[in-house]
Amino acid sequence: MTDAPKIELIDLCKRFGSKQVLTGVNLSLEKGHSMVVIGGSGTGKSVMIKSVLGIVRPDSGTIKIDGADVTHLRGSDREAVLARFGMLFQGAALFDSLTVWENVSFALVQGRGMKRKQAKEIAIEKLAKVGLGADVAMLRPSELSGGMQKRVGLARAIAADPEIIFFDEPTTGLDPIMADVINELIVELVKDIGATALSITHDMASVRKIADQVAMIYNGKIIWTGPVSKIDDSGNPYVDQFVHGRSKGPIQMTLAK
Repeated sequence: MTDAPKIELIDLCKRFGSKQVLTGVNLSLEKGHSMVVIGGSGTGKSVMIKSVLGIVRPDSGTIKIDGADVTHLRGSDREAVLARFGMLFQGAALFDSLTVWENVSFALVQGRGMKRKQAKEIAIEKLAKVGLGADVAMLRPSELSGGMQKRVGLARAIAADPEIIFFDEPTTGLDPIMADVINELIVELVKDIGATALSITHDMASVRKIADQVAMIYNGKIIWTGPVSKIDDSGNPYVDQFVHGRSKGPIQMTLAK
């Protein structure tokens, strides 16, 4: 199904106890595009992306990759789908007990059974792509700055040349200059490997830099989608309030008293 979207979510729902987090998410992302999903804390961004990754099982709805339903895959079938993904976690999420190169090549060695010598060579190559030298490869994550850790996480995300890369709040905790460096790297690397990218963030500087398509989630639903060029003129009051960071508007914040 070559004309099918790369990622398609249909009426995705997920509840945790009494809290309904996803209330029918519908989203479509074409191959080679970079989409950023925006929305406030607790609106369902992370649960949505975790559902696609198989970390969370939706209660109902359908997840399709290249037109194939992957919602209920298990075992080796699920592993085959996951092998097509790359992921940059919030905070980089590096393994403290492993060296930098071992972190970058983790999926290659553990998931694909690649020999360590070959995996190390690939890790050093990917580190170079994010501006880190071979000398960094033997360091531990604790020896790196936050910005360097994020670069290592990015190198790990692209280590296997994935078809789809997920970015979870890629610039959280970084100063504005380093955040822009990471955003630039994301744009370059996604284009370099020809990947499709799905990101979640509330950082509008990141949105404007890395997205060609934007979707907004609110109360567990996608309420607007469009090109990044239209986010300042979306015609949607929720999007307008969020994009411009206004306290007054249809989105009401509940403050503890």
